[in-house]
Amino acid sequence: MPKSKAISLVVLDMAGTTIDDHGLVYQALAECVTETGASVSNSDLQLWMGTDKITAIEGLMRAAGREPARQDVTAAFGRFHQILAHSYRQLPPVPLAGIPDALAELRFTGVKVALTTGFDDAVVGPLLSSLDWSVGEGLHTTVDAVVTTSEVTAGRPAPFMIHHAMEKLGVTDVRTVLSAGDTVVDVQAGLNAGTISCAVLSGQLEAAAFTPHQPDYILNSAADIPELLTKITNRD
Repeated sequence: MPKSKAISLVVLDMAGTTIDDHGLVYQALAECVTETGASVSNSDLQLWMGTDKITAIEGLMRAAGREPARQDVTAAFGRFHQILAHSYRQLPPVPLAGIPDALAELRFTGVKVALTTGFDDAVVGPLLSSLDWSVGEGLHTTVDAVVTTSEVTAGRPAPFMIHHAMEKLGVTDVRTVLSAGDTVVDVQAGLNAGTISCAVLSGQLEAAAFTPHQPDYILNSAADIPELLTKITNRD
């Protein structure tokens, strides 16, 4: 059940939750694994949505019956970067509808906002620049912090990125944190972290995919989070 403390931090996934990348990250992932000679099914691809990309490459290769040798994974990960960078140049990601206003509203009301992602630093830096999003304290920036898989020992569904965002921003009580994302591992990471865990339907999954994992809330969009926090505050 949702916890009953005022929310001080909202932790959000990037692609599919705050950013519309037109599904290019999953296309790049499928393509780089296919180039190794492994076949990639849509159902297998769904299983690895939201995870760090090296782990996803290894998982997809195993699903196709190929034991992932380190050199093959490293080469595929390099190709993932190349394919995604080219795709983003051809069709740049954009903020999802209502997200910029929601981020601004949260921060104006004193709620800190952090982004977490299955991308590494090499992808996130250029991605944020292309969106003209900035990171840091003060209302002149877009978000307070960003945590990538480069900063933790394991990505989702481990809770480490959420906890590292808390560490960066001086938040010590998980009961005051709401995390949200558009994949099952986003929900699992939030639950594992002890936060209020919220699924959003702005990605490629429908509500039925999340229900077995028992998120605290299922929203149409992360843009609905300010309204949700108001309801939580009024209820308490």
